[in-house]
Amino acid sequence: MAADCSYHPTVFLPPLSRLSSQSTQQVSEALEKLRAVYWSTPLPTQITLPKRTILNDSIATDSGYATAENSDDEGDPSNIAHAISIIDNEHLEVLRADTLERGFAVRWTTGFISRSDSWIECTLGDEDKVARAQLLDEATELLSAFISDEVTENEEDDERDEGESAMVRSVSFPTSEDKVIEVQLHDAPMLEDDHTSVGLQSWGSCIRFGKRICANPTSFSLTPSPHVSNRPLRVLELGAGTGLLSILVAKLLHSSSHPPTVIATDFHPDVLANLAINVAANLSSSPIPSSSTCTSSQVQVHILDWEYPTTSSPLDEPFDVILAADVIYHPLHARWIRVCVERLLRRPASSELEDGKGGVFWMFNAVREVGRHEGLADSVERVFNDAPADIGEGRGKAMALRILEMEEADKEVGVGRVDESGYKLFKIGWLEESA
Repeated sequence: MAADCSYHPTVFLPPLSRLSSQSTQQVSEALEKLRAVYWSTPLPTQITLPKRTILNDSIATDSGYATAENSDDEGDPSNIAHAISIIDNEHLEVLRADTLERGFAVRWTTGFISRSDSWIECTLGDEDKVARAQLLDEATELLSAFISDEVTENEEDDERDEGESAMVRSVSFPTSEDKVIEVQLHDAPMLEDDHTSVGLQSWGSCIRFGKRICANPTSFSLTPSPHVSNRPLRVLELGAGTGLLSILVAKLLHSSSHPPTVIATDFHPDVLANLAINVAANLSSSPIPSSSTCTSSQVQVHILDWEYPTTSSPLDEPFDVILAADVIYHPLHARWIRVCVERLLRRPASSELEDGKGGVFWMFNAVREVGRHEGLADSVERVFNDAPADIGEGRGKAMALRILEMEEADKEVGVGRVDESGYKLFKIGWLEESA
């Protein structure tokens, strides 16, 4: 029986670059078909892949993934599961085990979630908006299932497809209370030719920043007492990677009467899967599926695309503290991050109109004077110092995110990459300016 390529994700998933032109029905059928392909019935785990022809090898590694053109004959979603069931079982097994197709499906789902806000708003009818919001929920459930599968596979098999072995290392962090926090970090090999996978490994700047936080957490606004209106402190980590900073915050404040809400975010599916492994290994409860990826009782793992940020739960409330370590690897990253922080950082209340009040964004970046990332750390100062003031909703004052303080730090012997010459710590917050 000839292979039915119409059920390959690289064929049937609609192009995200033209998502605004896709109807609710088209996206619904694509998600239903994706669910049916990967989760209609259990299949054997040991599968030998034959040689195959790649249908679409031009998959971008950043947000906005190009796909093959969608077929005009999609079929009724109610018939999709039945259609899947009559496909040759051997072909379906091969399709499910195909890492290219599965990886494409995960990246497409990730990109769809990141762009869904504008797609939902571009329809006119209220009923259609509700239907599209429900499809967003379906997409996050699918991504959660994909990530949960990857976590299970990584726990069962330490050998990665690239032929490299992952490394688990223990790092000690002395605290201000003369205690030591031990963190086990699972560093996975970076993916070749994919700069968005840098979060698979722990970088020197993250370790240096973690030591600073543990030595004096209150200086970084990490206090065990309720922060605002008697509610727990809300902490967000951008580009969490292996999750070190989020894990440290959770461990530092775990005994508080009001434990903080800690959200660790990243974008790359493989990074999110590895992040979930580290959260599970270092904190008391194992990750369970949530609205996007997975969570524990102390740290939630969630997807966040800086270029197309969303404010769905748990990012629907502002954060008191935002942390980021070594997250600038592209000339546009600082600008994207500023837009994210403008949306997510708590603005000063009416009683906090003095400069520097409100939430605080701490960024610890490596300074690189050689190599392809040379000079990128300087983009932070340009972007945040030149950003226009913004009149917040319901406010008469113009507020702008500005660098409040900047401190340089030397490189520590034996920590960090050879291209790192030092570090810069930025304290960024809200300042009142004339509109």
